[in-house]
Amino acid sequence: MTVVIDTLKKNARPRHPEKAHRADSAFLPKPDWIRVRAPGPGAFGETARLVRGNGLHTVCEEASCPNIGECWAQKHATFLIMGDTCTRACSFCNVKTGLPGALDADEPQKVAEATASLGLKHVVITSVDRDDLADGGAEHFAQTIKATRARNPGTTIEVLTPDFLRKDGALEVVVEAAPDVFNHNLETVPSLYLPVRPGARYFHSLRLLQQVKELNPRMFTKSGIMVGLGEERNEVLQVMDDLRSAEVDFLTIGQYLQPSRKHHAVARYVTPDEFENYAAIARAKGFLMVSSSPLTRSSHHAGDDFVKLRDARDNAHNRD
Repeated sequence: MTVVIDTLKKNARPRHPEKAHRADSAFLPKPDWIRVRAPGPGAFGETARLVRGNGLHTVCEEASCPNIGECWAQKHATFLIMGDTCTRACSFCNVKTGLPGALDADEPQKVAEATASLGLKHVVITSVDRDDLADGGAEHFAQTIKATRARNPGTTIEVLTPDFLRKDGALEVVVEAAPDVFNHNLETVPSLYLPVRPGARYFHSLRLLQQVKELNPRMFTKSGIMVGLGEERNEVLQVMDDLRSAEVDFLTIGQYLQPSRKHHAVARYVTPDEFENYAAIARAKGFLMVSSSPLTRSSHHAGDDFVKLRDARDNAHNRD
């Protein structure tokens, strides 16, 4: 379990000041199927040194991803740009909140160089929410995409963006930079947005994904949700229908894991059989790719999944 107060740093501030005075929520013990092995030495350490040596952040660390050991051991990392501090205060998320600092103008090139050093064939670039910026960080995303592609012309690029709420024109800037995959997570069902994702709007996020296809019909789109937050099964199926109406290609479904007692409680642990059932239904609804399991995360196996996604579209066109 991740603590809310970082006691390892001098003069540490609360990682989540908006949660510091909240009553502790229940903590549900994890079942056997959700457990992961601790990371070992070797390639994991090399990835850590490379990331920190370039002054970069990763969502793997900041969001306490359970798959960090597996991914870093394979020299896979998801870069978190625009700092490590988010302007939102989602109750599920372990990324720290507060007022972020200025953007690092050298960060796009740092990401490009780190991508080359890791030898990534597919890179995932995400960010904190930057509501303090006029464009929500869209131009910084675009510059990072361009720098990464210039340095790594054979690497495919996936972005996982914020919602750019009330940032007119921001989406167009990112799409114009031409990432191979545009990912934006809905995170949960509409009825849980107020307690889980209070700074966001469900139908705005849905419309964002739809607009990507309107701007570039060939760009792959992707979205993900967590389960175990208290949603009903029929609500998950409705989210699937909404995403298909927006022509989203790839759906990920994973178990919500509670970072601390100050975060939203886990309502229940969804069984592996239920995840398989969700996957079967999603495929029947027309998604080109579905990843649904307790430990599924947006960026987990993203490179392998991109190859499958591209093949699935080619096969669908061949059948037509």
